[in-house]
Amino acid sequence: MLTKRIIPCLDIKDGRTVKGINFVELRDAGDPVALAKLYSEQGADELVFLDITATVDKRKTLVDLVTQVAKEVRIPFTVGGGIGSVEDVYALLAAGADKISINSAAVQQPQLIDQLAKEFGSQCVVVAIDTRHIDGVDLVHTHGGRKVTALQTKTWARELADRGAGEILLTSMDHDGTKAGFALALTAAISGTLPIPVIASGGAGKMVHFKDVFTSGKADAALAASIFHFKEIEIPELKRYLSDEGVVVRK
Repeated sequence: MLTKRIIPCLDIKDGRTVKGINFVELRDAGDPVALAKLYSEQGADELVFLDITATVDKRKTLVDLVTQVAKEVRIPFTVGGGIGSVEDVYALLAAGADKISINSAAVQQPQLIDQLAKEFGSQCVVVAIDTRHIDGVDLVHTHGGRKVTALQTKTWARELADRGAGEILLTSMDHDGTKAGFALALTAAISGTLPIPVIASGGAGKMVHFKDVFTSGKADAALAASIFHFKEIEIPELKRYLSDEGVVVRK
């Protein structure tokens, strides 16, 4: 049985880690390099590093910061934000990233997913889906959640898998930062029907929420930010809890 992964997420703005609620009301959460090192030492399975305003500001991901973070961690490290070409990916991998994550660019030019999978292998390509429930439909959002699209989330997830994405990072904007639990039904609907792993994101507040998303939500990995940044839950404690509850995690 594949082990379930615990993944801290570092949302970066102006070189600092930030966290908000429903993608707004951002507050400072610390130095990303120090946090990355801490999580690696605590037993996180992977890290995700997202420059959350790179697409909005039409800048590239902060390659220098990626280099600093990569020097401090010994676990797989995914980087996203402002990626729009094969050249961007080469630069990030050279800086130390193990995988890249795209969202807005994937929606704007879906063929980019095919190109990246062919060039670097599917295992390197994570496609993020930021989704919100609107008028009874789950719709994909881009540009850090600022722009709604006509794409339905489940249909888009299937296309991503077909195009060669290696993983999907599924963030429920409705649950993001609320600490009320993950979007279990949506996560299960996608993870239960796709041949690629799904990382659940948005809503973690208690240890039981991780258990729920791994069991009811059928997620392969669970991502969280503020509960780790502000030390509300420690990763070793979370892993002990999950193991005691019968969830197979890496020690």
